Amino acid sequence: MKSLLPDAYYENGVVKTIVADSTRSQQYSFITSRVVNNSVNRRNNYLTLDKGSVHGVKKDMGVISSSGVVGIVKDVSEHYCTVMSVLHKNTRISTRFKNSNYFGSLVWDGSDSKIASLLEVPKHVKFNNGDTLVTTVYSTIFPEGVMVGIVSGSELKPGDNFYAIKVRLSTNFANLSHVYIVDNLLKSEQLGLEAQTLSTDDN
Repeated sequence: MKSLLPDAYYENGVVKTIVADSTRSQQYSFITSRVVNNSVNRRNNYLTLDKGSVHGVKKDMGVISSSGVVGIVKDVSEHYCTVMSVLHKNTRISTRFKNSNYFGSLVWDGSDSKIASLLEVPKHVKFNNGDTLVTTVYSTIFPEGVMVGIVSGSELKPGDNFYAIKVRLSTNFANLSHVYIVDNLLKSEQLGLEAQTLSTDDN
């Protein structure tokens, strides 16, 4: 898998871990791509990449950069794809604290391209400003442990059971040139099994 990635990204700890783990290295492959269009100042932002179906790109694949999560593939043509950025009202990324298994959903409120919010974190969870946030194992789109950002503030309103946590995103969306499309080779198997289990419950 290393041959599929530029040296700069292989130096990223997440990919090093995946390559070193024989099980995970068989689960993910990466397609390098160039950003040919990008927006950051809309309520719903997209990127266009120079890779498409002929390169193996499919809808709902994850997209990451050397610094962290970027978004999810939305539409694919023969030679291009569009990506729903983290900076989009419908994007939700399963995110956890790097030093624990407590997790929540990362969303963007549309106000600042550098800041997102982590929701659904119970009020008993202990954390500090500056704590690192990464992707969880619960996603079939992103490998576990991809950088998301750091805690930059939080609020717990009286009567609430969950924090609203401000996250400074690790990816600079205004300065993206090359990204990596993630192909989870075991995604269909996992989702198929889970659908089968749920359908059995319905009978």
